[in-house]
Amino acid sequence: MNDERLTVARTADETDGPPPEPDRPEAPESAPVRKRRRGPGPFTLLVVPALVTFTGVAAFLALGGLPDPWPDDSDAKPSTGADVDPSYVPWLRKAASACTVLEPSVLAAQIDQLSGWSDDSDALSGQKGIAAFTDSEWRTWGKDDDGNGHASPRDPADAIMALGRRDCSLAEKVTELRTEGRVNGDLVELTLAAYATGPDAVTEAGRVPPEAKTYLDEVQALLPRYEALDREDSGGAGGPAGALLTAPVTPLTVTSPYGSREHPLTGVTKLHTGVDFAAPQGAQVVAARRGRVVFAALTSAYGNRIVIDHGTIQGKRVETTYSHLSSLDVAVGRTVEAGTPIGRVGSTGLSTGPHLHFEVILDGYYTDPGPWLTT
Repeated sequence: MNDERLTVARTADETDGPPPEPDRPEAPESAPVRKRRRGPGPFTLLVVPALVTFTGVAAFLALGGLPDPWPDDSDAKPSTGADVDPSYVPWLRKAASACTVLEPSVLAAQIDQLSGWSDDSDALSGQKGIAAFTDSEWRTWGKDDDGNGHASPRDPADAIMALGRRDCSLAEKVTELRTEGRVNGDLVELTLAAYATGPDAVTEAGRVPPEAKTYLDEVQALLPRYEALDREDSGGAGGPAGALLTAPVTPLTVTSPYGSREHPLTGVTKLHTGVDFAAPQGAQVVAARRGRVVFAALTSAYGNRIVIDHGTIQGKRVETTYSHLSSLDVAVGRTVEAGTPIGRVGSTGLSTGPHLHFEVILDGYYTDPGPWLTT
């Protein structure tokens, strides 16, 4: 993020020779004639400097040529997020999925602003890792999310998930404040402002406080280069060769399809990452395919949520998720078969009523569950 640009200053050192002396009055014929001293002639003034300049330019070009034009930030084309380490992408998506306000691009832009994706610590500020956590902040938000036996701010997966937890906690606070009418503004902007200045400053201002403006502007300026992270990667396949998942509830009555929508509670327009199926409170929810339960817990946005890893199917890692459940009937580590009861329909988390929110994730990217399901 601390771009260091080499500034090339051209110095023109053009030294004109002394001007010719003005003509002197003719001496009387009786006086001896002094030979006038001449100044630099046209060859010295024009040709020699031109030759020197030409020689210097030729040598410069031979040593490497002109640099590419300096990028103009106002016309710079945003990248597609390809500069993000591919191994970080599933963690960015997972961290953002913990609440409805966040998108992966927001987390990526924050990390870019905080550290430029460098995990070097700042000896002066004491911030560590790509998400720039201090020791005290890490004690609050840090966990061993990748299961390697060590929770560290220098572990990118742990850092990304910790930043997501922190942001989601702030998003929950500002959402409540806006619902109560105590603050006004876009929830993403209010969340970022709360990150920069604290929720108390946002509450006192009733909006994004002035002291958060610089941070907010910097993060928003970086968002376009990471927008591709918010879109699913279909890989051009358009879905599986055939329906490979059984219905998680019956019947399959869609009330909110996969795709962009305005969230009915938060008012935020973003990708609806799955399909909502209508079902009564307490209806049975079953596993859509054989796999291993890798997550089963209560979350703030999705309520009771279960994630099943089905391994590799047609060259892609496939996971399914089941959210807003009223009960969790399986534990992490259990292997289930297609049709195994795993929980019951509910309305936990951010929900307007009993239903099942069902997702299909391919290699860390959300995709439309429709083509994967039998009907």
